[in-house]
Amino acid sequence: MAHKDATLEEVDQALKEAQLAFLSYKNFSGKKKATFLRAIADEIEALGAALVSIAMKETNLPEARIVGERGRTTHHCRMFADLVEEGSWLEARVDTALPNRVPAPKPDLRKMLVPLGPVVVFGAANFPLAYSTAGGDTASALAGGCPVIVKAHPAHAGTSELVAKAIFTAIEKTGMPKGVFQHLYGAGFEVGQALVKNPLTKAVGFTGSLAGGKALFDLANQRPEPIPVFAEMSSINPIILLPETLNRDADKTAATLAGSITLGVGQFCTNPGLILAIEGAGLDQFIKSLGTEIEKAIPSTMLHQGIADNYSKKLKNALAQKGVKVEASASAEGTSAQGRPTVASVSASDFAKNPALAEEVFGPFSLIVRCKDMKELNTVVNYAHGQLTASIIADESEILNYKSLINSLVEKAGRLVINGVPTGVEVVAAQNHGGPFPATTDSRFTAVGTDSIKRFVRPVSFQNFPDTLLPDELKESNPLTIWRLYNGEWRK
Repeated sequence: MAHKDATLEEVDQALKEAQLAFLSYKNFSGKKKATFLRAIADEIEALGAALVSIAMKETNLPEARIVGERGRTTHHCRMFADLVEEGSWLEARVDTALPNRVPAPKPDLRKMLVPLGPVVVFGAANFPLAYSTAGGDTASALAGGCPVIVKAHPAHAGTSELVAKAIFTAIEKTGMPKGVFQHLYGAGFEVGQALVKNPLTKAVGFTGSLAGGKALFDLANQRPEPIPVFAEMSSINPIILLPETLNRDADKTAATLAGSITLGVGQFCTNPGLILAIEGAGLDQFIKSLGTEIEKAIPSTMLHQGIADNYSKKLKNALAQKGVKVEASASAEGTSAQGRPTVASVSASDFAKNPALAEEVFGPFSLIVRCKDMKELNTVVNYAHGQLTASIIADESEILNYKSLINSLVEKAGRLVINGVPTGVEVVAAQNHGGPFPATTDSRFTAVGTDSIKRFVRPVSFQNFPDTLLPDELKESNPLTIWRLYNGEWRK
């Protein structure tokens, strides 16, 4: 079913309704917002097989993936419901007055986090549920007290429509203001640009390409009032294979990485696109074993033809670069919409000379960088751009000899992994899904986990306010069970 793009007038009206909703929604209690978020989760589950069916049809993803992603989406909603109901995320700080302090009296100061205002969320192509209409950006913004306007991704507009209807039902059942959530379509650039440029928009959430995220970021900073754009964009997630462990476990390591490279046809932002290792017998055996695993892989249909075409184009460009050698590819049989798993190798010197080799190839591809020694490997690490993740495969005893390497990786990535693959992002409080540019536009924040709520709030201090005028969370008479920093001491 075709979906009509929103007009500029409809975009403007959506923001006006969102701002009107914000005036009341921002003051709702954590308990009331929690009820709303849990209702969203319930209504999404109530869609049942219809949601799974349309998502499979639109994205070519298997049933198990869609069911799992639906569970992740509802978990996000319920996780934030628990967070806002408990209340400590507000970071309430209370410093009471000392009127007799010498030489100057100390005023009463109280601080907490408050919502920014209407948030625009762009649905992601590779996650039709978990990073789209009711995904992490939407759930965290609603939890923080911000109305949300979602621009559905055109590749799975029907899926987005079903989820939006579930949210509208939750709004009605819980008595939320009408404009607290809105849903728009826009296959071209015009709707997205209008949403970002509208003066009532206060923040943007985006998951997608570097070109798309950077364009939104630049547009937001050209406004008379610049606003934050939290864009997750480009990452090749380097994996470093230390020599002693590689010499011993080359075959095992190859099998593990092959599974990560081909998982979901490589259509994850944490796909391992770069492998660094020191030349030697261990690396030779690893490449041989990895090639065998890749050749056995069965090409699968990608999310949509546009992603498949882009993968084919970028893969062809990467393989055409100086010094790049194809080590293995899966069978080329199938349609043009299939992603062909491929691994290639290049010397560290050629890699360092060619910025094109550090660009993301979104799909089941990984480039092995052959380093002469540890010094050259460290040079490549220091040359690398910002990443979502960086991984080291090695025993603890071997890693202890390379602490400087870990120190370098801390500067390059938002999540460090020891003896594991970067694919698979656990949704927990300790998770950090972010990283230095171009992985994201702001490395101080995460897009996954409870701390992602902090993207859409800001601190405000209240000085010498009478108790009756304070937000409930800062009142002396506050009956809520939340933690507050009270004159330097945490209290419930």
